[in-house]
Amino acid sequence: MRLNITPRAANLQYAIRDIVVAAKQYEKRTGEKPLYLNIGDPIKYDWKTPQYMVDAICKAANEGWNGYSPSEGEEKLRLAAAEKEKRVNGIDVDPNRMIVTSGVSEAIQFLTGALVESGSELLVPGPSYPPYLSYVRFFGGRPVAYRTIEEDDWNPDTEDLRKKITDKTIGILVINPNNPTGAVWNEKTLKEIVAIAGEYGLPLISDEIYDQLTYDEQQTPMVRIASDVPVIGFNGVSKVYLAPGWRVGYAYFHDNNGELDPLYDAMIRQARVRICLNATAQIAAATALRSNGDYLKETMRKMRERRDLIYKRLNDVDSVSTMLPEAAFYIMPKIDLRGRWRDDTEYVLNVLDNTGVVFVPGSGFGPEYGSGHFRSVFLPPPEMIEDAMNRLEDYMARQ
Repeated sequence: MRLNITPRAANLQYAIRDIVVAAKQYEKRTGEKPLYLNIGDPIKYDWKTPQYMVDAICKAANEGWNGYSPSEGEEKLRLAAAEKEKRVNGIDVDPNRMIVTSGVSEAIQFLTGALVESGSELLVPGPSYPPYLSYVRFFGGRPVAYRTIEEDDWNPDTEDLRKKITDKTIGILVINPNNPTGAVWNEKTLKEIVAIAGEYGLPLISDEIYDQLTYDEQQTPMVRIASDVPVIGFNGVSKVYLAPGWRVGYAYFHDNNGELDPLYDAMIRQARVRICLNATAQIAAATALRSNGDYLKETMRKMRERRDLIYKRLNDVDSVSTMLPEAAFYIMPKIDLRGRWRDDTEYVLNVLDNTGVVFVPGSGFGPEYGSGHFRSVFLPPPEMIEDAMNRLEDYMARQ
């Protein structure tokens, strides 16, 4: 059989899950289950989807929400999402200019499928969530990373951003709160990004999936300060509502005079081709978005405890240092390689081979600003974090 596999598919990478291949090989070789600190799925650990949401999805199925839904998403969910954005983030979004997607990942695919062509450049924070990098490349474009400053709590270097704008630039991506660093970007910096976008006539893509998972400093929604700069916003129920497997996300389009209508049209056409999202999950997600979020207080208490634990333990490890995350459940430590390892990928693989602890190489979040780092989650229970840190500390002490 003659198969001509396209380079765009053959060369796709996703560091967060690619490392699992090596973890499975470790398990096969040693017979021991690795300690997975690589993936941002709370349900893989000791977290549970709130019971009222579980009840809601069962109720939706029993009530007959089991057929196809509109390609743009059930109206009930779009209305709930708009209400949630107003109640939680203080912004007005139009439920009739919203597309329900299979998580934020599908929203990224639709966006890049609509905007990116050969030679296009999307400005992305460095380091950045890998699907943005992968999908831009998949459609023939180039992700251009602008610097975020580790010593300044990973806030963006707006002068670096400005310098990287060219006539090929199609937009500016903001991920706030941030994955992989756990940063919450300050409002002054966001206003500078808005000003730059307005000056060059570029749309802002604002990924705010971790909006309610902040510890001390609240995130500022981009729409609140964007003025007349068009914003495409991404959000969903995967993280805040502890339901990543439901795959319910949404994209909204915010402007003053319909500038984003062609983009909405191009993205909804892709949504029609994939038919629709799971109707049952959408109806249950509407219930989640309309809830008062009582469970979040305990969620953030537990998360803070685990964040503080891993932060302290990592900074006690030889040749490892890290900033304190302000949101989400990720931490991005720096490694002093000192010639002992060729790069962060070799380091992470050696840690896995010698300890069974699974991290993600920092270069998987962009080589320019992720290299020399690794990303860990702190979702596991404290005893698992302690075990992983003990193993890492012992390994590093032998190097």
